[in-house]
Amino acid sequence: MDLELRHLRCLVAIVDDGTFTDAAIELGISQAAVSRSLLALEQRLGVRLLHRTSRSITPTTAGIQVLARARQVLAEVEVLVSEATSGHTRLRVGHAWSAFGRHTTEFQRRWAAAHPEIELQLIRTNTGTGGLTEGLCDLAVIRTHLDLSRFGHVLLTQEPRYAVLPADDALARKRSLTLAQIADRTIVIDRRTGSTTIDLWPEDARPRIELTHDVDDWLAAIASGRCVGVTPQATTTQYRRDGVVYRPLRDAPPVDVHLIWHREDPHPATQAAVGLLTTLYKESTA
Repeated sequence: MDLELRHLRCLVAIVDDGTFTDAAIELGISQAAVSRSLLALEQRLGVRLLHRTSRSITPTTAGIQVLARARQVLAEVEVLVSEATSGHTRLRVGHAWSAFGRHTTEFQRRWAAAHPEIELQLIRTNTGTGGLTEGLCDLAVIRTHLDLSRFGHVLLTQEPRYAVLPADDALARKRSLTLAQIADRTIVIDRRTGSTTIDLWPEDARPRIELTHDVDDWLAAIASGRCVGVTPQATTTQYRRDGVVYRPLRDAPPVDVHLIWHREDPHPATQAAVGLLTTLYKESTA
């Protein structure tokens, strides 16, 4: 079926403007071209779309359905064109949980000051690549174990890990903990996007686990008292919540924090973002 967008635009214009003449004026084509487009659309669909009299034009039952779909299709095309043509005036940074932790706000402020022509959007998405392979973002912050050979990437920092406990847990009274001290608890883990795996503990001393798929559910499970968690430092600044406390883990290995992007077709502002983030993380360790 050789259906074209111009056919749909003609149908919408005829109904919205009320006459073939006015539709032709709006579309910048002849009245005859409007009539031909409508006829072609009706022939391709095999149904009559409009009731036409000398005084009015109204959609048929089939026309009402087609008109609604046509509006949706045309709106989606407008979004597609807008996103494609505005790609260089917007930078989308995806993350699964906590973006850049305590550096997030400063990154947003400095970016706005240095690059006012490029809108910065932070997008939280619960995918293993922070939304990058799904096309939801241009850059992504990753704290999971991921094959980085497929991407351009830079190591921003290594974050210490924290135990996350119910506020009324006996261990919450301690200033810091070890992995062994929480091994007899149930550990809540997000296998898709979380940085915690059962391999943190020796094979003969591994805790029970409960699975979750979202940071809010993760925090709710801990606050309820049935679980504890392990998380990178960034979570402690992004997700403060009543009923939950964070304590440093003295013997847990740090978490690598990478910024990743498409190697073959990076966003033009990629290196500017890398430079700014590298500066922010270096300042915090100076």
